[in-house]
Amino acid sequence: MQAHPHTRPPAQASGGVGTRLPWWALALPMVAFAALLLLIADPAQAHAAGGDPAVGQLLERIQQTLSR
Repeated sequence: MQAHPHTRPPAQASGGVGTRLPWWALALPMVAFAALLLLIADPAQAHAAGGDPAVGQLLERIQQTLSR
């Protein structure tokens, strides 16, 4: 019994990429970016969930380093 190899379909001659993204594939990263940007711009509005204070100190140190 022989196995037939899979062949690729012929390439499009238009030169453009033939894939289209759904609207949410672009919207979700933009919403996440905007939310993170708002947290960075006004960290006083971001309320911690009561975790380890070392994590908060680490994030504060990173923010100070990046702002220099």
